[in-house]
Amino acid sequence: MENRVGLGYDVHRLEKGLPFRLGGINIEHTKGAVGHSDADVLIHAICDALLGAAAFGDIGSHFPDTSSEFKGINSLILLEKTIHLLADAGYSIVNIDSTVCLQEPKIRPYIEDMRSALSMAMGIDRDRVSVKATTEEKLGFTGAEEGVSAHAVAMIRKYK
Repeated sequence: MENRVGLGYDVHRLEKGLPFRLGGINIEHTKGAVGHSDADVLIHAICDALLGAAAFGDIGSHFPDTSSEFKGINSLILLEKTIHLLADAGYSIVNIDSTVCLQEPKIRPYIEDMRSALSMAMGIDRDRVSVKATTEEKLGFTGAEEGVSAHAVAMIRKYK
């Protein structure tokens, strides 16, 4: 069995009046992320980590922001498509570890729902999906509440 590790990162600008979707769930907030899809920064980072682990490029090469097919799409669908790409190549997910960088809102109350949504989309047990959060202590663009970022690490295993 061959194990591989991938690292993902994504960032989106926040603007007032937009819906805020993170980790596959809707979160009440005065601001939402700007993007071609639903701008779910956490799922995008996870997709990049998974694709990177398999050496399949990045999320933009598979789901380009120039394609009308992906305009406004629920990022859980992008995650499911990523899982199918991996499965077709003989890979399964060992685990995911992720961190969201965001000043407001506090996401701790939503983490278990995110883990459930993500694990369901990936077809793995919830205990193999970690979601953490940090505020960055009011530093940088996330601290100034101008944006949100996420980091993810994925381990995958070749099974065929």
